Amino acid sequence: MDSPTSAGNSSTTRVVARSSMMDWIRACGLAGVRIDKEELRRRLSMPQYLRLAMLDSIRKKDADGGDHHFRSPSSDGAPIPEAPMVVFINSRSGGRHGPVLKERLQELISEEQVFDLLDVKPHEFVRYGLACLEKWANNGDICAKETRRNIRVVVAGGDGTVGWVLGCLGELHQKGRDPVPPVAIIPLGTGNDLSRSYGWGGSFPFAWRSAIKKTLQRATTGPICRLDSWHLVVQMPGGEVIDPPHSLKATEECHLDQTLEIEGNVPDKLNCYEGVFYNYFSIGMDAQVAYGFHHLRNEKPYLAQGPISNKIIYSSYSCTQGWFLTPCISDPSLRGLKNILRIHIKRARCSEWEQIPVPKSVRAIVALNLHNYGSGRNPWGKLKPDYLEKRGFVEAHADDGLLEIFGLKQGWHASFVMVELITAKHIAQASSIRLEIRGGEWKDAFMQMDGEPWKQAMSQEHSTFVEIKRVPYQSLMISKE
Repeated sequence: MDSPTSAGNSSTTRVVARSSMMDWIRACGLAGVRIDKEELRRRLSMPQYLRLAMLDSIRKKDADGGDHHFRSPSSDGAPIPEAPMVVFINSRSGGRHGPVLKERLQELISEEQVFDLLDVKPHEFVRYGLACLEKWANNGDICAKETRRNIRVVVAGGDGTVGWVLGCLGELHQKGRDPVPPVAIIPLGTGNDLSRSYGWGGSFPFAWRSAIKKTLQRATTGPICRLDSWHLVVQMPGGEVIDPPHSLKATEECHLDQTLEIEGNVPDKLNCYEGVFYNYFSIGMDAQVAYGFHHLRNEKPYLAQGPISNKIIYSSYSCTQGWFLTPCISDPSLRGLKNILRIHIKRARCSEWEQIPVPKSVRAIVALNLHNYGSGRNPWGKLKPDYLEKRGFVEAHADDGLLEIFGLKQGWHASFVMVELITAKHIAQASSIRLEIRGGEWKDAFMQMDGEPWKQAMSQEHSTFVEIKRVPYQSLMISKE
């Protein structure tokens, strides 16, 4: 029988998976033209009065907090920066490289334009720093106006950090504060799938001092691409407790799609959470392994010394959580997601909800936005045109308004998928998804979005709902290509 995957190469403008080392060699141009440090600094640095005004506004949490800098002599005749840039760095990421990378970035740009996320949060930059520029741009300051119009953002961190920054920049879309700065990435996390997807590499570069200069240079000129983002709502029976990641926030009201009725009784008290993801959401065994790994890393941080050690620990931990052995040793009712899960979707260009079957053997279900999952793997695969037509699928892209839904059966199946010997179990493509989870003999389900897992308590009497819809605006990413 013909394989559903195609050996052909996709367009170079689309998302591709690469090996970490080769990706960084291409992305950073290690054998390319030498970049002059002083010339780079001249292009990236804002005038001092703008830098100080933004920083004071952020520190005081007041867009007017830096006004006195605009009345200083240094604001007269200040040069307009060619490519103004700010950097957010998670100094705890990247093992021992975080603090030294922060110093290097401050040396290449300026101290005030490099924000450590331990000290300055992205929403503070959006609400106070950018608001300061916007105020004075409206007051006729040409340098503030051009800086606000041309500013770009670089995020040094993992996928979770990048998603955090993108989510905060999304406030600009919601409030009509255009233009929204595009984002480039310096990968400091473990998987770095967002970074891989836009050509910035899968790991911190081995020749990092020269590579960082080239990354900043490319971030000023790289083309801008669009990325779908997905809004997730969790509605659960009241009284239950979950331990949500920072990207999942409690909210007073739930807004599930009213065109799909809820069967059975709804409890009087509900707890609601919402968040946004950019790469994937998953439920099942892969999220359980991720949850255990994160707790182990938090309890014993000395074990997490960098991406390589993290991946070794992660792989070992997956073997201890039943990903490989549970089908042989546990009650059948505790194996597949089919026992606790019901799925409804809206297909492409369709307004009606449709229930789809949960494959009997599947123990993890993933809704994927990018081609990269699990450190650069492509479990959906590059599918042949005839297979796409047969299944009613379309070619997958990060800006097509669709999520690819696939399943992983057990540890061996997942292992073969991760080394791309086979593809995952294709389930559907959807523009909206609703999951209904009911406990039965299960007490907890495990979920994650963009690598941030949580344990979801379940009720035997009432269902928990997870609904996913595309955010009406798209995030802007800077591509290396």
